[in-house]
Amino acid sequence: MEPALTQFGTQMSNLTGVRAIMKDIIETLRAGQGQEFINLSAGNPVILPEVEQLWRDCTADLLASPEYGEVVCRYGSSQGYQPLVEAIANDFNQRYGLNLSDRNILITPGSQSIYFYAANAFGGYTTNGELKQVVLPLSPEYTGYGGVSLTPEAVFAYKPTLEIDEKAHRFKYRPDFSQLTITEDTGCVIFSRPCNPTGNVLTDEEVKKIAALAAPLNVPVLIDSAYAPPFPALNFTEMMPVFEENTLHCMSLSKAGLPGERIGIAIGEPELIGVLESFQTNMCIHSPRYGQALAARAINSGALANLATNVIRPHYHKKFDVVENTLDQAMPKDMPWFLHRGEGAIFAWLWLRDLPITDWEFYQELKQVGVIVVPGSSFFPGLREEWTHKQECLRISLTASDEEIEIGMKRLAKVAQQVYQRSAVVV
Repeated sequence: MEPALTQFGTQMSNLTGVRAIMKDIIETLRAGQGQEFINLSAGNPVILPEVEQLWRDCTADLLASPEYGEVVCRYGSSQGYQPLVEAIANDFNQRYGLNLSDRNILITPGSQSIYFYAANAFGGYTTNGELKQVVLPLSPEYTGYGGVSLTPEAVFAYKPTLEIDEKAHRFKYRPDFSQLTITEDTGCVIFSRPCNPTGNVLTDEEVKKIAALAAPLNVPVLIDSAYAPPFPALNFTEMMPVFEENTLHCMSLSKAGLPGERIGIAIGEPELIGVLESFQTNMCIHSPRYGQALAARAINSGALANLATNVIRPHYHKKFDVVENTLDQAMPKDMPWFLHRGEGAIFAWLWLRDLPITDWEFYQELKQVGVIVVPGSSFFPGLREEWTHKQECLRISLTASDEEIEIGMKRLAKVAQQVYQRSAVVV
């Protein structure tokens, strides 16, 4: 059966960004049965024993509790499971000196849903037919932002400035405030901190400057904090959450060990939270409550924040060190390669300047030597202008073993050397 799809149906049934790449990766792994691949593409978090045990303990506690029936066998508030809402308010008030009430918090089925609600509540066409943009102030960005708006033309990204350390083979993206503009045509602003895919962390000053540009126009600024403190705290550099009147602090517990339970958290002014809650009510009534009940226990006990800082963060930080050290040793010094500063998240981001082939072609050559990464061009949603940089980058997952990462980086270095040498011979 081939049903006739509406405009929205056609749009939402298409694979976008990295999802299209993942389809190719899955097919490659299936077709290559018997061939061993080092898969450095995954965004799935590693199952760390201490983290898994925390969720097992919380599950056992819930099962033994008279609360179980209330959690599983009854509908709840669209806003979220009240004990979790209270746990978050208490934790953030104590940790950051805030004055949150339950009216400042919304629990969603994963943080991706928050961006879907916001992109379509604040972005898109108004009742007067005017287009409100969903602005991404720094590109590259999380590929998922490319599919959240039902009005694709609303998503608009800005090219960054690049700080390059030629000698150290490192670089960093920064917002280009000489270009970034937020106007009456802006519906909302979204960016990730730390950033998926690059590991970039905007400074407190940069975040406050973006929020200040948006504030006079009452434009909401959504800060995607899926890798930020206090949990999962996957920041390798010092950073603090920034709370302004027009910001929405958006969290996820996926990288804190609960990706299967889909728990997103939005913290902001009641007026903003109320809009998103209404959207959620119409869409799915409320987020599943089982995982919320587990999360409330883990947050109240302090165990989640403790594990995030002392187990989850060191695990991935060490993996980045393996990528960094191996590339420093294996990559030729005269080759124009640059690793993005490792400031957080579970990925490394590699730029091969003046790459003679596209990132997709390089990805295909890496597959021939048994290594899978993600081509970087998937991570520039909303960037309209041509930029060769988009076809020169690769995302490398930090979820493999130390040995796999080391072998994978050595093979990558060899393929890169061959690619550049071939180009030199042709010239």
